[in-house]
Amino acid sequence: MNLARIAICDDEKEILRYLKKVLQPHGYAVDSYSDGQTLLDKLDADTLYAPDLLIQDINMPGINGIDVLKNVRERRPELPVVIMTAYGSIDSAVTTIKLGAYDYITKPFPKEKLLAVMEKALERETLLKENQLLKEELSNRSAPGEIIFTSSTYRDVYEMTLQVAASEANILIQGESGTGKELVARAIHFNSARREHRYLTINCAALTDTLLESQLFGHVRGAFTGAASAQKGLLAAADGGTLFLDEIGDMTLALQAKLLRVIQEREYTPVGSTESRTCNIRIVAATNKELEREVAEGRFREDLFYRINVITLKPPPLRERKEDIEPLARHFMVRYSARTKKQVIFLADDALRLMQDYHWPGNIRELENIIERAVILARSNRITPDLLPFRGSASAAIDFCCDNKDSLESIERYHILWILKKNAYHKSRAAEILGITRKTLDRKIADYGLTIPKGRSESC
Repeated sequence: MNLARIAICDDEKEILRYLKKVLQPHGYAVDSYSDGQTLLDKLDADTLYAPDLLIQDINMPGINGIDVLKNVRERRPELPVVIMTAYGSIDSAVTTIKLGAYDYITKPFPKEKLLAVMEKALERETLLKENQLLKEELSNRSAPGEIIFTSSTYRDVYEMTLQVAASEANILIQGESGTGKELVARAIHFNSARREHRYLTINCAALTDTLLESQLFGHVRGAFTGAASAQKGLLAAADGGTLFLDEIGDMTLALQAKLLRVIQEREYTPVGSTESRTCNIRIVAATNKELEREVAEGRFREDLFYRINVITLKPPPLRERKEDIEPLARHFMVRYSARTKKQVIFLADDALRLMQDYHWPGNIRELENIIERAVILARSNRITPDLLPFRGSASAAIDFCCDNKDSLESIERYHILWILKKNAYHKSRAAEILGITRKTLDRKIADYGLTIPKGRSESC
């Protein structure tokens, strides 16, 4: 069954009834318009109205079909249009093709021919959209993400990022989860002399020790069970470019020693091999841990710390750059409106005030998740307070239970517990709202001594 919505514009009621009778059994949703002005008024009044295909007559009273087409192309240039015309108006139909119509069909036409033209038009539109999404995906993989800010707090970090990018120094980015550390790493690479080479990234916390070693250094055939062929690692793949090691604080001591050799000697040995190989890469590492404390407690090598910590950048948490909440929110509104084919373009003042009063423990990642959720749930073109998951409750609850003497950790502990409760202790959902990984949430639950009530699944 088809799920496409078809708009039909024709002044002949018999044609409208006939097309509706033909199309609905095939699963198409059909909207009928008896004149062009009514259709254009609908497009103007309802910005969320998005038919997948328009079938329109060329000879209509009032505003004629050619003018309707011109206006539709101005309002919705992505909307494919199929023209219906009598045999004697083929010249006019050809004119509509030049104006951007997909195809035309002459009356009277058998339903099989109409359905074939429609299917081709819809298939072409689907391919165009998939192609655009693919281009965007490839662009995101190969180009720096946009860093959105207006605050002087973040401007200092950004200017230093551009300054150090020109060097060859290894750089450590420290900060809370969700503050945009990878965007900073991308900005370093794409503003450096290595920009023509590859930028690759790996999350050290997301992989087991064995898998992380194989991903970094590669392996030879037969190095371990299942290694049926040799595999090149990220060190080889990023040769000449930049390797971003996210959450380096979670790397084991054994792997830290091997990474130290890479930095010092520019050499590494693939898993299962006895031959060293050389590489020319720049290391940019990030962590949400205080590595100085990790070094003092024996969980991170001091020599590696000083090797990666030539220059340190610290993106501030969102609560320290509240001037950036509005531009960031609007940026995410545009992104997710495009992805959901909606036009949520307004942010209510009271919703913005709630966001600015909120303390954002998950930082920019949490803001992005909340805006995505709001756009999906919005029934108009505006984000209002009722679409925000906290609706002011989180801020009010924090103010109620915490005073100015409470530490950031105590506030974070309370907020994590509050989010878990609001989501029936569903860890994956809570982690998504908080803007952190499930593994990070598990670690914070353990660190803060939080318990899951009996009868709740720890694995959910």
